[in-house]
Amino acid sequence: MEKEKHIDLSVYQKPKKGNYLCGDSYFYKETNDSFVCALADGLGSGEYAKESSEAVIDIIQQHIDEPVGPLIKKCNESLIGKRGVVLGILKMDFNTKTYSFSSIGNIGIMTILSDYRKKRSIPNAGYLGNFSKKFKIATGNLEHGMTFVMFSDGVHDRDLSAKYFLDKDVQIITECFEVYGAKNRDDDTTLIAIKYYN
Repeated sequence: MEKEKHIDLSVYQKPKKGNYLCGDSYFYKETNDSFVCALADGLGSGEYAKESSEAVIDIIQQHIDEPVGPLIKKCNESLIGKRGVVLGILKMDFNTKTYSFSSIGNIGIMTILSDYRKKRSIPNAGYLGNFSKKFKIATGNLEHGMTFVMFSDGVHDRDLSAKYFLDKDVQIITECFEVYGAKNRDDDTTLIAIKYYN
């Protein structure tokens, strides 16, 4: 059976000005039934930040079928004794046409509906590595043509008001961000634009 494609995705990533290594790591995978995308930002920048963010992404890849809540708990446990990480995870279920998302720390997500309304999710405060509080998981119904934008703290609030985020082509979103929004960043920057098709 030929696999149906529900997701278009485009990524912009660049290390902090003056660094050669980005402390952000990301992962995404689409199957016949689901899609998962994770973005992790190691605290600080450089080699140790990258090591922690990659450790979290490894856990997510190993347990890709777990719901968002248990995934975050496993990631938290994996970081004991390592530098902390902030993390966002987005999962979609194509059969139920629903999504779930949660973030710890300053990984953000913006949802752009097919009628161009934007919604920002409020992250849970703190970071993984010593996280023991309850955390919120946002859920909703998938709509044909809706866009999700996940981003690390190198993306500023003023960037997200730009009109190019309303474009139907995710490649144009990341290209425009690179041209208009991504100059002289004082932090590692990752922006992932994801469009869902029914």
